[in-house]
Amino acid sequence: MSSSTAKAASGIGCGLLTPLLLVVVAVIAIAGSLLPGNGVSAAPSTQALADIPPYLLALYRRAEPECPGLSWTVLAAIGKVETDHSRHPTMISSAGAVGPMQFLPSTFAAYAHPVPPGGKRPPTPWDAVDAVYAAARLLCAGGARNGQDLRRAIWHYNHSDAYVNKVLKTADRYAAAAPAPTGAAATAVAFAHSQLGSPYVWGGDGPAEGGFDCSGLTQAAYRAAHINIPRVAQAQYDAGPRLPRGKPLAPGDLLFFGSHPTNITHVSLYTGNGRAIDAPRPGATVREAPARTNSPSYQGATRPAARGGAR
Repeated sequence: MSSSTAKAASGIGCGLLTPLLLVVVAVIAIAGSLLPGNGVSAAPSTQALADIPPYLLALYRRAEPECPGLSWTVLAAIGKVETDHSRHPTMISSAGAVGPMQFLPSTFAAYAHPVPPGGKRPPTPWDAVDAVYAAARLLCAGGARNGQDLRRAIWHYNHSDAYVNKVLKTADRYAAAAPAPTGAAATAVAFAHSQLGSPYVWGGDGPAEGGFDCSGLTQAAYRAAHINIPRVAQAQYDAGPRLPRGKPLAPGDLLFFGSHPTNITHVSLYTGNGRAIDAPRPGATVREAPARTNSPSYQGATRPAARGGAR
């Protein structure tokens, strides 16, 4: 059996989905998007807890999955910059924008549907639930989906570079700082960072083969830390140790995606602050991007560093 044939038989090759699996993933994505929240997102900082009214903090976080790859902290930052989380005395701007997220009524109408759980019927920009969900959809349409161009998305919300900078700075303050990785996790993260820009190669295990696929990259990262993990994404997920749902992620954790826990098709390495490194697909390169833990295809995480110096 040739090397490529052996790898195909082993299931190596992240990001390559059959047409049937694509249909299954799409159906699950539609179902998942109807849930009020899923996945693991950035924890609120002490400043966020002190500054954001609890009901609005819960709402910002609940609306996060409306745009895969968009952090709730950006929605909260816009709510802060626009109306100080509804504390503005009138919530009416000189340009005619209204409500907690400052929508022109015509713009709001384009993003008001479907009405989110708890929203008004008919929807109104004065209602916090309607407004926050509409803001997530507007940002998504402007470039925030999967972190494609967050700055452009925020600029479309308000055409000002100073506004964009203020929103991003506020969003950073609202996210709790990720703990610095130590030991094996730190080594794995450092290795993954050193491979940014390397080509995606199906079945690739490193520079000798011209690049990596997703599980080849994560295996190599932990090999650098003297921890052996299996070669393919499904086996890496099965090997654990698994994190309980809702447990905060730490740098070095592996994140797994697929249509089912028994059908894992992709893995990335979490680097902190809602971001991860992966080798995404043919034609792409190793990148650092939003972790996508609010995606319906996210199946969970493992923490190989907890196994210590297994060899």
